[in-house]
Amino acid sequence: MSWTEVPVDTEPAAGAVLLSGIPGSGKSTVAAALAARFAAAAHIEVDTLQELIVTGGRRPSPERDEEADRQIFLRARNACLLADSFVSAGFLPVIDDVVVRRAHLDFYRRQVAVGPLHCVVLAPGAVKAGERNLARDKRLTTDWSFLDTAMRAELTGEGVWIDNAELTVEETVDAVLAATGLTDR
Repeated sequence: MSWTEVPVDTEPAAGAVLLSGIPGSGKSTVAAALAARFAAAAHIEVDTLQELIVTGGRRPSPERDEEADRQIFLRARNACLLADSFVSAGFLPVIDDVVVRRAHLDFYRRQVAVGPLHCVVLAPGAVKAGERNLARDKRLTTDWSFLDTAMRAELTGEGVWIDNAELTVEETVDAVLAATGLTDR
C-alpha cells in the first residue's frame, strides 16, 4: 500500500464564526452544536488553546495583569491561525471566546484573513449566565458577571446580538444561522 501527499486546501468555507459572550452565556455548548450542523466544521475553543501552555500560562483575572492580557491576544491569534487554516480546507470554524472589549474584537477582525468573520454575541444577561455557571460541571472561581456591563458598553452595535436567556441550544443555533445567513448541511 502506498501513501501519497494530497492537497489540504480545497473550496474554502463561507468564512468563520466568532461566538462570544460572558462566561455562562452558552458559548461552548452553542459553538459545538452550531459546528455539528455543518457537513464540514470545526469548534475552536480558546480555553483549550490556553491549556496548551505547559508552563508560564496566565489565566485572565479581574485585576490588571499585563501578561494575562498578552496571553488573551496570543490565544486569539492562534485561534485565528487555526480558523484561516480550516476555512482554506473547506471547514467552517466556530471560535468561542470571551470577547468583551473593542480592542479584542478588532484584533480578531484584523487577524482572520480568509473569508468573512461573522461576530455573534450571546447575551443572556449576567443573572442568567450566573445561574448557568452554578449548574454546570465547570466551576469558575471568579465572579465574571461584571463583564456583561463592560461588553454592553463597548460592543453594543457590533456583530449580531442574541438574547439566549430563554432559548434552547437548538433555538440559539437556529438564531445564529438566521442572523449570519450561513446555511447548514
